[in-house]
Amino acid sequence: MARILIAYSTVDGHTLTICGRLKQSLERIGHSAILIEIGQSADVDPESFDQIVIGASIRYGKYRPAVYSFIEANRHALERKPSAFFSVNVVARKPGRDAPESNPYVRLFRRKTTWVPGEVAVFAGKLDYPRYGFLDRQVIRFIMWLTGGPTDPAACIEFTNWEKVEAFAQRISSMGSPAANAAGDGQGHWRMTGHPR
Repeated sequence: MARILIAYSTVDGHTLTICGRLKQSLERIGHSAILIEIGQSADVDPESFDQIVIGASIRYGKYRPAVYSFIEANRHALERKPSAFFSVNVVARKPGRDAPESNPYVRLFRRKTTWVPGEVAVFAGKLDYPRYGFLDRQVIRFIMWLTGGPTDPAACIEFTNWEKVEAFAQRISSMGSPAANAAGDGQGHWRMTGHPR
């Protein structure tokens, strides 16, 4: 049984919902999982965990700066321990943008950090227009209009594929196992998951 830290960055709460599902799945398998919000839980030491998972959402094309700060502050633990990363963005609702190697925000993340997680996934997020403030609602509606997405200001649509979330939990569960280590190339390359192999 592993102690797993799931550190998340969320804007509207859906990334936390995904983290909650990962925690439930990992605990069913027999692991212990702790959730912390990046930038809000300074008293938690990632070094005390066996594995580390980072999940982050996109807003207006960017991850929050605290995500990169957390990675830099905990680089030693992230490089020593089995680790994983997942991105949550609405672009991933589209075929051809729903896999890590083709999702623009996973590719952005790869360009902005030298951390090489052992597992990587991307999940489609959620549109919740009633929850947004007036300005955010208008900006997001405009972005959806440009990209062919829903623009009804009363719409609340969850795009997340929960089977992919469950499959990612299984991959996290096996991180660090002899079989998982044998599957890696040992060259420090990103091993993308959440798509057919």
